[in-house]
Amino acid sequence: MTQENTPDTARLIKKYPNRRLYDTQTSAYITLADVKQLVLANETLQVVDAKSGEDITRSVLLQIILEEEAGDVPMFSANALALIIRFYGI
Repeated sequence: MTQENTPDTARLIKKYPNRRLYDTQTSAYITLADVKQLVLANETLQVVDAKSGEDITRSVLLQIILEEEAGDVPMFSANALALIIRFYGI
């Protein structure tokens, strides 16, 4: 069973309009690579739009995956990505 991200249990990251990410726990700006390291360290985190308060955690995590896939050793084949897209059509 996975733990749902909530403001009480998750490390809060705010994303500002200038695309900068701010870690409220360390009171410092961080990069997308830093967010990736938090995920790899099994940190529960929540990313919110600083202006609207909207939870954008999923889109930031997808952005990390997209950058990884653009690298030298992608995890997903074109066929695997096509299958994922087809699941949305069901």
